[in-house]
Amino acid sequence: MPSNGLDFGRRAELSELMDGPSSRDTMRACLRDLERLNRWFLGYRPVLEWLEGMNGAAGREPLRILDVGCGYGDGLRRIECWARQRGIAVELTGIDVNPDIIAIASEASSPDSAIEWTAADVFAYDMLRPAHLIVSSLFTHHLADEDVVRFVAWMEEHAEAGWFINDLSRAPVPYHLFGWFAKAARLHPFVQHDGPVSFLRAFVPEDWRRLCATAGLTGNEFRIVPYKPARLCVARRKTR
Repeated sequence: MPSNGLDFGRRAELSELMDGPSSRDTMRACLRDLERLNRWFLGYRPVLEWLEGMNGAAGREPLRILDVGCGYGDGLRRIECWARQRGIAVELTGIDVNPDIIAIASEASSPDSAIEWTAADVFAYDMLRPAHLIVSSLFTHHLADEDVVRFVAWMEEHAEAGWFINDLSRAPVPYHLFGWFAKAARLHPFVQHDGPVSFLRAFVPEDWRRLCATAGLTGNEFRIVPYKPARLCVARRKTR
């Protein structure tokens, strides 16, 4: 255990301010700062690199991609840009349980964007057609272990070609560095609070091996992929 008394050996049971009630203006300010962090620290890279490897995996177009816990929508807008640059026809959907977040994501998108934004609980979400690919970014650390398992099983059922989880790595160094950086950059007070908490609620590889096994996956059916800085991702490509 580190000298400050924090235990990085297991996921912390803590709450984040952004998961509680707040005004739409407060939420918008928080999400804008999170978008800045994603730009500064290469937060989109894991998903985009995975998509490069999965291009054509669905076997047909348009490629249906679902982003669960889409937040500000910046990740899905990056995917839309990625697809346009490559001439790939896509149908993109972002869902989030918070209707205010969905409204903010929609208003932040350009008029020519074709992304569909939906306020829904993922476990109650009625998909008209299965997605080819399902992605999530900085979503799973908000869930308790049993709901992470449920989410992995849900993606297994609803993603035809594969899925990708982009989340944080639980470790002392990024925890402490983020706390310092967030204050120096004068990020929103919610972000200053929630960032370190997110690292404490995040994952190590053994967590993902255990959670995926509980969801019914064998070790050769998924990959655990670390990315710098401080990301730990889980990639699943289904074989036909």
